[in-house]
Amino acid sequence: MTGSPGGDDPNRASGKRDASPHPGPGMTGSAEDSARVYQSSGDQFITEHHHHGSEPVEARTSRFAGDRASWPDSVRRPAIGRTPVVLRDRSDVLARLRQGIATGRGGAVYVLHGMGGCGKTAVAHDVFRIAIREFDRVGLWVNAADRASLRAGMLAVAADRGAGDGELQAARHGYRPAADLVWDRLDQSPEPWLLVLDNADDPAILRDGSWLRESPGGIVVVTTRRAAARWWPGAQLQHIGVLPQDAAAQVLCDLAPHSGTLEQAARIAERLGRLPLALTLAGGFLAQQVIDPWTLDTYGRHLDEGARVDLIDQGADGLTGDDPRHLVRRTWQLTLDSFDANGLPEAVVLLRLLARLAPEPLPLSVLGRPEIGAVLPPARAEAALTALLDHSLAQLVDLGVRCVHGHGVLLDSVATATPAEDVPVLDTTAVHLLDASVPAQPDAGPYDPRLRLLAPHVLALLRQPGAPEHGSAGSGRTAATTADVLAVATRLAVALHRTGDYLSAWETAGAAATLAEGTLGPEHRGVLAARSRTGRSLFRLGRYDEAEALLRRTRGTQQRLLGATHPDTLDSCHALQLVLGNHGKRDEAIRLLRSTIAARRQVLGPGHPATLRSRASMLTLLTGPELAAEDGGPLLELAEDCVRHLGPEHTVTLTARHNRARALFVLGRPTGADEEIRQVIGLYEQRFGPDHPTVLAARQLRAQTAAALGDRGTGTTTSRR
Repeated sequence: MTGSPGGDDPNRASGKRDASPHPGPGMTGSAEDSARVYQSSGDQFITEHHHHGSEPVEARTSRFAGDRASWPDSVRRPAIGRTPVVLRDRSDVLARLRQGIATGRGGAVYVLHGMGGCGKTAVAHDVFRIAIREFDRVGLWVNAADRASLRAGMLAVAADRGAGDGELQAARHGYRPAADLVWDRLDQSPEPWLLVLDNADDPAILRDGSWLRESPGGIVVVTTRRAAARWWPGAQLQHIGVLPQDAAAQVLCDLAPHSGTLEQAARIAERLGRLPLALTLAGGFLAQQVIDPWTLDTYGRHLDEGARVDLIDQGADGLTGDDPRHLVRRTWQLTLDSFDANGLPEAVVLLRLLARLAPEPLPLSVLGRPEIGAVLPPARAEAALTALLDHSLAQLVDLGVRCVHGHGVLLDSVATATPAEDVPVLDTTAVHLLDASVPAQPDAGPYDPRLRLLAPHVLALLRQPGAPEHGSAGSGRTAATTADVLAVATRLAVALHRTGDYLSAWETAGAAATLAEGTLGPEHRGVLAARSRTGRSLFRLGRYDEAEALLRRTRGTQQRLLGATHPDTLDSCHALQLVLGNHGKRDEAIRLLRSTIAARRQVLGPGHPATLRSRASMLTLLTGPELAAEDGGPLLELAEDCVRHLGPEHTVTLTARHNRARALFVLGRPTGADEEIRQVIGLYEQRFGPDHPTVLAARQLRAQTAAALGDRGTGTTTSRR
């Protein structure tokens, strides 16, 4: 603007100044408020920044000073707590990043992602050190945990790379794009650099300001809990997980070398889920003790006593104890708080539900059931799970069944922080979800991996205190919940047993009975039923002595409490006769089986599957002469009775045919036996698959019948199969 300040200005009362008292043609101008008017005798260009608004200059100056005060103390040194004595088992990722640093000046972005406490920052720290010492790069470190820290840190990076005070002030106050300034300076850096953006757990912060870019001047490394590739377009993703057992054990030995052996350290490392944060805290705790130092075994015993999370966090030292990312109890709470802030409270609820279960893979089908509606809308379950996966609070695994898996220390931390008033509905919901996932009427069938995956979660519910009374026997609600869980566990054991997974059935029923006994007592009907199922599985595992002792004891208690003809008592009688018949006590087995058949006929009816199953068992115990006279009619016609009552494909019908083939063989009729068992094998294989124990038993009988008919080749081949 050209002109000069005039004398008397008629516009001054209105706050305006005339641009020139002697204006030439078209030469007029004015200034308002604190603006000024200039005159030039020649051509002159004057630039002024006019700051509009009511904020006084003093406030702007004070704010600028405050921004300077909030700058990080250094961007040349990593702003982290304690670093590992030795970084264990990260050689593969370090080799990949070292190659990236060595092969080019810049242009790459690497994202290290994983759950909180897995050591992403420790890996980035080692990469930072390598870049400086081995490749003579400038190392730059910025805390990207929140907007203020990221902005202050990145502007400090710009200053480090040569930005002037004027540029920084303009960027700080919004007069030029701050991210553009930073990346212009990084692009123009005379030295190659490596920039670490640590704790970038909210990628929206980076995206909204365009703070994350590729640059020809250097390499960017990001650490984050956010695993979804959509947040990191063009970046190279590297998952950082828990340590393998040998490396995890070595971490404990590095930190507390005098606390025990490598073998003892390996056991503790497994208890801590091989999580680097938990290992570091545990090792720190052991190393800090002076007056009465613990051994690793002592530490393990204290882990068993409860309050595991509190014990682990005692290893935080004075320098890092206030940082929530360095404490097991608080590190994941940061993410849970962000869920509430971002309108995803269902993710918190879902994680608390998972925390009531085991730190083992859980089939996704469990979470897709309508019963989940008791704690969160079923339509929101998908979004909640996606949020947990994206924030590395859970991961998907495929074990032949798609599952979700949460880390044990994480789930312990969440369970500890779950409000007591929320626990009953969470436990009830978990019981109902598992109940709906187990077949209502378990039947014989092929191996189902999904069933075995459910077992640890049912047992975990029995280990959880169901109420503030911590499972006291006087709490009716807790006893009822425990009884419900035990019923699910027993039914699951039946399902496992009938698919031929006898070992899992034994483990599930036995552990469930022991866990429930503390709340329900040893003579509770559900506890006794679980003991009976345990005995059946011991029999199938060939542990006859243990099975007989357990079943005799259980049957005796059931007779005393429930009566001799109660269905539960008769189930134990049937199981016991199986053991006796295969344990050289045939006469006792026959007497017990006859009384069981008679009682089942009276209580359940002659056409009930349990009655017909007991009658079919008689075919395996009797000699030839006994078979013809037994039960007032030939047992060889039992299969037809089963077809009439249950249908031709029912499991009991097939069992009756199988046992009839065995009876025909005993009677010296190998041709009829061979024809029957060949048909049964075909039906078994269609239903159970080729490797089910029942199929293998039928093939063994087929080998005998074939050999009896002179076909030893078929018999040998079948037996080998």
